Amino acid sequence: MTQTLRKLVTFDEFIAWYPENSQRRYELHDGVIVEMAPPTGDHEQIIGFLVGEIVTEYKRLKLHYFIPKTAFIKPIQSEAAYSPDILLLNNSNLVNEPLWKKESAVRQAASIPLVIEVVSTNWRDDYFTKVGKYEEVGIPEYWIVDYLGLGGRRFIGNPKQPTISIYQLIEGEFQVRQFRGSDRIQSLAFPELNLTAEQIFQAGQIM
Repeated sequence: MTQTLRKLVTFDEFIAWYPENSQRRYELHDGVIVEMAPPTGDHEQIIGFLVGEIVTEYKRLKLHYFIPKTAFIKPIQSEAAYSPDILLLNNSNLVNEPLWKKESAVRQAASIPLVIEVVSTNWRDDYFTKVGKYEEVGIPEYWIVDYLGLGGRRFIGNPKQPTISIYQLIEGEFQVRQFRGSDRIQSLAFPELNLTAEQIFQAGQIM
């Protein structure tokens, strides 16, 4: 379970407070500092696999992208700071980000081609909170990789099963498509990415 420290703080206070070289991850949710659940091995394997695939693809396409170790998305309308499992940044637009140099934070959609969250016990944050906040920022594409089928039935159906939900911004609103099993992932950011849902899920299994 995620643990929360119930003292309301601003974004600037959160950045000043954030422990240097911390072994734990924290986010700011509407003024509340949230300690993220420690990752499991399979969670980290899936992240590592996806990072490898995405880096290979943007290098092949010669795009000026990179994936930072730690960085925050700062929605303009709220005291929040989200640190996604995978945050793909457009290097070319960082010159327009006033918070980047000192606070490693971005808030413009042009800086963020893709965000990926790999679901753990705090699945409500990924499906409820972050869908709305990332849509507010105008992020064009957001993946929720639910490799254990933990999300609510309203999101992944009944019976629950491992599902990748890809939210794509169309006319200012997210529309979602879901991928399972042998379904080939369809991404706006990387339309030639040749990857199935099952390949991603299997990355978390020791063979």
